[in-house]
Amino acid sequence: MDAQLNAVLEQAFEAASRLYRERGFQRRVGFGRKPALISVDLANAWTRPGNPFTCAEMDERVIPAMQELLAAFRRNRLPVVHVTTCYQVADRDNPDSDMGLWHHKIPVEAVPETARDLWAIDSRIAPIAGEQLLIKKRASAFHGTYLAGFLRAAGVDTILVTGVTASACVRTTCCDGLAEGFRTIAVKEAIGDRVAGAVAWNLFDIDAKFGDVEPLARCVDYLDGLSAAAEAAA
Repeated sequence: MDAQLNAVLEQAFEAASRLYRERGFQRRVGFGRKPALISVDLANAWTRPGNPFTCAEMDERVIPAMQELLAAFRRNRLPVVHVTTCYQVADRDNPDSDMGLWHHKIPVEAVPETARDLWAIDSRIAPIAGEQLLIKKRASAFHGTYLAGFLRAAGVDTILVTGVTASACVRTTCCDGLAEGFRTIAVKEAIGDRVAGAVAWNLFDIDAKFGDVEPLARCVDYLDGLSAAAEAAA
């Protein structure tokens, strides 16, 4: 991020944090007993160059963080849900399109169902056998999908949210996750966006109101700690 912009944001966050704390915000929801990973829109249209949805810092930050986090979930045999977005009817002139009204704001027609290579999860973090691939139509991974029911059936009480974008699909997934009764954790290094400053601002605000923003290292320690605790109990 541009150093000057970062300095301005840090100054704003410092003042806002004081106000929030004085008014009882920025409480902690904490980690629960069984987590799942909800990876939002880390598909080629968002992670690779040349698309209207392409996001920044994918290669140098978000993908490496996701690889480390996925490894921790997999070695601890915990649920992973890869979320992507595509549309059966990507014709803006068709009133029966599954794009709804969203195409009036953003170019969702750029990810038609027929272009599977665009909405496929990035091969560097591709799903393995036993992991869910969930297709959504709106910003939130919960809106109009089976996600909440799947998580409850699996006994999940905590979701670790990653992906893009911090200002839209990640943010709304965090908001809905908490509303659905899940302890919501946003994994700091594994969240991106297209616009400078959007990640920092949205993570600050999510942490104040809708979930805990935690660093990757702490999340990995938490995941590994669950298995260690289970082994000790056994």
